[in-house]
Amino acid sequence: MKMPKHGFKWWMYFIATFSIWNITDGQIVYSVSEEADPGTTIGNIAKDLNLNLQELEHRGFQIVSGPNKRYFDVNLKSGVVLVKERIDREQLCGRSKKCSLELEAIVNSPLNMYRLEVNVLDINDNFPTFKSPKTELNIVESAFPGERFTLPSAFDADVGSNSVKSYKLSPNEHFSLDVQSGGEQSVSAELVLQKALDREKQPVIQLTLTAVDGGKPPKSGTSQIIINVEDVNDNIPVFSKSLYKTRITENAPQGTSVVTVHASDADEGLNGEIMYSFISHEEDSVVNAFTIDSVSGVISVKGIIDYETSNAVEIRVQAKDKGQKPRAAHCKVLVEIVDVNDNVPEISVTSLAETVREDAAAGTMVGLITVKDEDAGKNGAVVLKLCDSAHFRIQNTYKNKYSLVVDRPLDRESAFEYNVTITATDEGTPPLSSTSVITVHVSDVNDNAPRFPEPVINVYVKENSQIGAVIYTVSAFDPDVGDNARITYSLLESSKSGPVTSMININSESGDIHSLQSFNYEEIKTFEFKVQATDSGVPPLSSNVTVNVFILDENDNSPGILAPYSELGSVNTENIPYSADAGYFVAKIRAVDADSGYNALLSYHISEPKGNNLFRIGTSSGEIRTKRRMSDNDLKTHPLVILVCDNGEPSLSATVSIDVVVVESAGDVKTTFRHAPIKEESFSDLNLYLLIAIVCVSVIFLLSLISLMAVKCHRTDSSLDRYSTPMITTHPDGSWSYSKSAQQYDVCFSSDTLKSDVVVFPAPFPPADAELISINGGDTFTRTQTLPNKEKLKGPGADWRYSASLRAGMQSSVHMEESSVMQGAQGVLVQNWPTVSSAPDNEGGEVSPPVGAGVDSNSWHFRYGAGPGGPPHLKPGEVPPEAFIIPGSPAIISIRQGQDGDDKSDFISFGKKEEAKKKKKKKKEKKDKREKGKDDDDDD
Repeated sequence: MKMPKHGFKWWMYFIATFSIWNITDGQIVYSVSEEADPGTTIGNIAKDLNLNLQELEHRGFQIVSGPNKRYFDVNLKSGVVLVKERIDREQLCGRSKKCSLELEAIVNSPLNMYRLEVNVLDINDNFPTFKSPKTELNIVESAFPGERFTLPSAFDADVGSNSVKSYKLSPNEHFSLDVQSGGEQSVSAELVLQKALDREKQPVIQLTLTAVDGGKPPKSGTSQIIINVEDVNDNIPVFSKSLYKTRITENAPQGTSVVTVHASDADEGLNGEIMYSFISHEEDSVVNAFTIDSVSGVISVKGIIDYETSNAVEIRVQAKDKGQKPRAAHCKVLVEIVDVNDNVPEISVTSLAETVREDAAAGTMVGLITVKDEDAGKNGAVVLKLCDSAHFRIQNTYKNKYSLVVDRPLDRESAFEYNVTITATDEGTPPLSSTSVITVHVSDVNDNAPRFPEPVINVYVKENSQIGAVIYTVSAFDPDVGDNARITYSLLESSKSGPVTSMININSESGDIHSLQSFNYEEIKTFEFKVQATDSGVPPLSSNVTVNVFILDENDNSPGILAPYSELGSVNTENIPYSADAGYFVAKIRAVDADSGYNALLSYHISEPKGNNLFRIGTSSGEIRTKRRMSDNDLKTHPLVILVCDNGEPSLSATVSIDVVVVESAGDVKTTFRHAPIKEESFSDLNLYLLIAIVCVSVIFLLSLISLMAVKCHRTDSSLDRYSTPMITTHPDGSWSYSKSAQQYDVCFSSDTLKSDVVVFPAPFPPADAELISINGGDTFTRTQTLPNKEKLKGPGADWRYSASLRAGMQSSVHMEESSVMQGAQGVLVQNWPTVSSAPDNEGGEVSPPVGAGVDSNSWHFRYGAGPGGPPHLKPGEVPPEAFIIPGSPAIISIRQGQDGDDKSDFISFGKKEEAKKKKKKKKEKKDKREKGKDDDDDD
């Protein structure tokens, strides 16, 4: 069976409509005022449809052609809906209370269709106007006071509050104005006769009727009312009701009868015949949807009736007779339109909080939602639901008002915004629904303290760094935002390192740590402080980090020459004998460097090339020695320039000049005192303490010596007459001497040791012992017997010995030297005390006379071993309790009284080994002679 052609078209139209209906994806409602300028933004289609801008352009978003397309346009770059042309609400919708323009938009891939509805809002842009600028009324003079006359109504193209709201009549003595309101848009005016007319006095009365709308500011229009006073028909038609009410469903078909009005006139003839008509605005489209039969008064449907356009219609009906001078009456017909479910619910957010705090409690209101359905009854009853939103819930507050509230705890750090989808469904048959997406922004709360990447920070700073330089930048992270994440930094004093605010400062905003001073490694090597990071939240949260600052040493100190060669600008002189062998000790240079590590590792060099032939210097020890024996071709004076260098980068150095003078004999070798000036700034507290200790020991020693001598003098009265007063003399050559009559002890200085040798005055000393003990420039010990000995001196006891620390300074027979050697790269200065033999450390050295030595023995030999009753092992630098130190000498003298309490006096003398050997040989020869004499006597 072949389908008719017209049937096929209808079938295709049905399929297309059904397909479009299925792909429709919702309706968006916007509002715009009429007469808005082209380019005015009315909404963001991308945001409302939840489409990103790239998707909007790539998927080919466009408005489907239609009668309303020319008024709007969409910017695909920004997703904004714009006004394209001027919109005149009165032109588009006329008197309709609601003026909506519907658009259809589609996107491809996949194909989706969207319905857009733009509500055009009315503005007061029209003046009330009358149909005719002049209206004539014929009123018989027999009219009674109180009689009413209908005046023409003014038309205002605006609606609502902008439509005509009142009328005014120019002042006169015959008429007053009665303004009646039959509804929001139904305001009428009637002319009421207040005083009887007299055609003979005033046949024509001219009045001005002014119509005023409700706009702000209000607009008005006028019309001239000309009243002709006649003497004609004196009865007017009368309606059976002044107000008729009826109901009709929307979308009723044309021709449907609505209501029948009826009026009667007591006159007869043409004056009693009535004609019905509408009194309405010329452009009132709602009233134009109805028509009335002029004879029967039946009102029926002529056009389209829409409940959403107007849910009630007020019609003013006029009944006029056919008299020569017809008279008329009027009534009101109120038509109520019954709704059918033909509108989907509309969701609007009337009040939405810009942000909601992340610590908002459950039940905190986020926004107010209004649901509107133009339908009535169940068709307009809407149920609201949330789709896939676990953090929020909907609760009804009043009728169609709902509130969106927090249901579960929020965390801005996890999600800073939530898209809440709301679905509204009415209860009509079939039910209609719509959806809306609300974006809720979560505001930050200061619930996170600043965090440092690590709890301890180590910072390495070179000494002598520039003041104000940034030595480190601390940085903390706060997951919060805004002021809650704006971090300020501050210093916390450390109890371990003391106040640090004088050394460093921190930029509170950037975290830059600036140095307030140039650090000196020699004064401070490390310090510690804490940095506190505090956010700007309320209340503020904070955290701390420990910063350890390590000062790195730089080679900023030159080596310093120690006494006796430390005087700047002076030339030092040393004498050596012409007979000096290779390796002869000339002098020893000592220097220190305030730096550490390799920067303080010193080396010694002879900088003048001509001095390298005859002399050499220990690179690490600083000892200057001869390379060979002197020859006749060598100069008598050899100027040497000693260069002391450290191992820093760059290397720093210091120099000292020494003139080595060759003398003929060892007796000419003299050592002069050298006073190293102490700079005031380098005179430390330690030096002061040492000076005080030396002075105290010296004073005590001298007082003890004087006391012993005084006691001795008392005990030997006879000796006081024989000997003169004891005397200590300082010689011009720098030596000291002690004399008691013929007794004298000389002290001089050795050029080998560069230190003074010291004589020790034992007490009590035998008064009868008249000896002169001297130490000459050649370090030889001599004793001259000037008085007869009445007592034979006892040999020194075994308890007289060197202290344990003295053995570290022995070189040759009496030389005592120390050397400072840098051990490793750690910069630890270790005093290395050399010994004269490889004796174990736990052995002590003591001086005792040789076995069999008599009173005349004047040489003492050093031997190793703790000795009887010896002191415990002492470390280098420690002093035994029974010892004392003589200023200017490295020797530590230990004196012990004999246990038997006799007057034995032991002492220590210094001399060359050769001298000791000679004296020992002489004593042995004397002993052999005595033994030989005894043998001869026995033989006799």
